[in-house]
Order: sequence, then structure tokens, then C-alpha cells
Amino acid sequence: MEKDLNELKVQAEEKVHAAGDEKALQDAKVFFLGKKGKLTAILRSMKDLSAAERPVIGALANTVRTDVEAVIAAKAAELKAKRLEERIQSETVDITLPARHQKEGHIHPLDKALREIMKSFMRMGYSVEEGPEIEQDYYNFECLNLPKDHPARDMQDSFYITPEILLRTHTSPVQARTLRKHEPNSPIRMIAPGKVFRWDNDATHSPVFHQVEGLVVDKGIKFADLKGTLEIFLKDLFGSDTKIRFRASYFPFTEPSAEVDISFAARTHDEGGDPDWLEILGCGMVHPMVLKLNGYDPEKVSGFAFGMGIERIAMLLYGIDDLRNFYENDVRFLKQF
Repeated sequence: MEKDLNELKVQAEEKVHAAGDEKALQDAKVFFLGKKGKLTAILRSMKDLSAAERPVIGALANTVRTDVEAVIAAKAAELKAKRLEERIQSETVDITLPARHQKEGHIHPLDKALREIMKSFMRMGYSVEEGPEIEQDYYNFECLNLPKDHPARDMQDSFYITPEILLRTHTSPVQARTLRKHEPNSPIRMIAPGKVFRWDNDATHSPVFHQVEGLVVDKGIKFADLKGTLEIFLKDLFGSDTKIRFRASYFPFTEPSAEVDISFAARTHDEGGDPDWLEILGCGMVHPMVLKLNGYDPEKVSGFAFGMGIERIAMLLYGIDDLRNFYENDVRFLKQF
């Protein structure tokens, strides 16, 4: 049995040294030292030894186990070091290669257009006001001279959450809220940019889009003030050669009301020909009832209001012909801006 133990030790050391990876090393360990391994088989035959032989063979078996385990541990450390060295070599960074620059983001064309709009009005002394996107029917319609039975409500397909709560269809509720938070008849000069929601979806309409509305209220405000303000704004935005046309229109919260068209000098059909007119926004003098409903006295103050879609402004500014490009997140499109 002593001879068997010495042979086991030699065989184990040879097999361990020959192991090329962790799996082969583990297989060798199980083969020699496992529960069903060769050392266990030898130890089971110790029952046939005399009482004097058992301690001697037991001590030798423990020595063999210790020596084999030490060889296995040394081989495991060697394989680990080898694997680390291979990893270091394979993951070496070539510092002579060009650096990988982090790509910069781009301002979305809608944000870019909104910034231009806001800058223009802020230069004229307007404040920027905000309001909730989930709005009460009262602020969205009723206090803007649109009671529940008003036929003009059919001009907008609205997303209602409850009979009294909806996704706002315009940013006009911000105007009403701004009127109410000021002292009655105090002057106001504000714009309200924000997201609005209507049941539309095609190349020129989206169920979610963006508006900027404006409101000015003070003593002696006239339609001429509205006309002058919008001319300054549109020429600031589109260039000094922009032609501007006001057309009579209807909005329930302004009276009189107008649509504003613009024409670029470059859009004329020929020398002296009729220009291509493009509707750009709606406007008008604040309806006396709107002032009254929101705590202002139409006998003491007057005002004007206007509203425009940011998507339409951006399409004209940047030559975009399909509204859906704004929302598809195509990097090839966005990085142009």
C-alpha cells in the first residue's frame, strides 16, 4: 500500500503539471483526491491492515494528500497568472491611435425655433409664463368666452380625461391664469410657450404640438400696437424683407380678430408678380368678455393677444416639409441643427 501511495503521488504531480487550463486541473484533482478518486480507494483498503500498520499508512496518506494539494494550488496560481498576462496583452491600448471623441448633442429644431421666438419677445420686455398641461375645462374654454354650448368648441377635437378635465388644446389658459394672479387692471406683457394636444395626425398636424401665445393688457392698447408688435417680431424672425398681411378672421376670445400671413421676397413668382402668402399666426384684440371673466374692467383697459404654432415657424425657418420629422428622432435629421 505504501508503494501505491507513492505511485499515486508521482502520477498526480505529472497530471497536474500537464494541465493546460483550469478545467483540466479540476479534473485531475477530482481523479486523485475526489470522493471516488484513487486516494479514497486506497484508504478504503486500510481495513485489511494490521493495527501496527494503520498509523504508518494513515500518516503517509495524509502527507501524500497535502503534497498533491500543494502542487494543485501552485498550478492554479500559475494558470491564473498566465490568464492575467494574456488578458493584459490582449487588452493593451495603443496610445498612438486617434482619440474617440464623444459626440456632441444637437439642439432640436423645435427648441431652436422656440429660443428665437422667446428672444425676440423678451427683447421687447415680455415675461415668459407657464401653466399646467392637464387643464380644467373652465380655464381652457369657459373663462376665454367659450361656454359649454358655444359652437366654436367644435373647432377643436379635445382629449378629455373627465367631463371637467382635459389636455389643454392651446396655451390660452395660461393667459387667463396670468390675468387672475395680477391685480385687477394692472398691465401685463407676457408670452406662454408650451405643449398642447388635439386630435390631429398627418404630414402637417400632430396630436401633440407646441404653441407660443402672447398677451398684452394696459390702458389705451389699440390694434395698431398689435400690428406694430407683430411686424417687429416677424421681421426679426424671418428678415427685414418679409412682407406681412393681416386678414379678417374669427376667434371667440378676440374681437376684432385677424390671421397674419407672411411673404418672403424670394418667394415671388416673377418680377412684380403676386407673392406666395403663408399663414403664420392668429391674433386680435382681447374680447371684452374675456377681460371681464378674469377680473379686468374692459372700460378701463384693453389688450391684444396672438398665438402661433412653433412647428410651423420651424418648418418655415429651416425648410422642413413634413411635420413628422420633428418626432422621429432620426439623428441624420437632427444633427443638421
